[in-house]
Amino acid sequence: MSGVICRLWLTAVGLFATMGSANASSFQNAPADLARRVVASATAPEIEGCILGAASIHHLPPAVLVILLNVEGGRLGQVSENSNGTVDVGPMQVNEIWLPKLAAHWQATIDDTFEALRDNFCANVEGGAWILRLALDETRGDFWRGIGIYHSHDPTYQKIYLRQILRQVLQLQASQRSVNQTNTAPAPRN
Repeated sequence: MSGVICRLWLTAVGLFATMGSANASSFQNAPADLARRVVASATAPEIEGCILGAASIHHLPPAVLVILLNVEGGRLGQVSENSNGTVDVGPMQVNEIWLPKLAAHWQATIDDTFEALRDNFCANVEGGAWILRLALDETRGDFWRGIGIYHSHDPTYQKIYLRQILRQVLQLQASQRSVNQTNTAPAPRN
């Protein structure tokens, strides 16, 4: 399982390689952590299929969805209360303010939409990908502004969120460098 998630994570390194720099913090096996949070009864191919499907439908790089999943840190069945009185739902921590629009998008009831976001990995990722696509469209394709708006329209919260995203990217780059060094190290001589 973590091999599938790892492949998607490593793809992110190339995607973000030229998007800025800062000090990297330690990488704590994010792919395995993501896999642990996501898995209820889903198999690796199902998880990969959900991420790739949502990315394809909404014209997004799959690695971006994986990074958002890790930054959001949610899990199936999770409903997290926010300081503003709203709740975030499931792996991508989709805010409840999106329920009416997502329900219309899915042609479903608000209750069914909430349950799907909370309990169905594919629905949650598709919902998050759809919201990200709307944010990117709102910013006319400005990637970083779109990511910020995905999280919040408040510039202060956007900056905080973008720093979290950048930290993940830098951690991935450090992890990728480590993998590359291990794979290119000369074999020991006998």
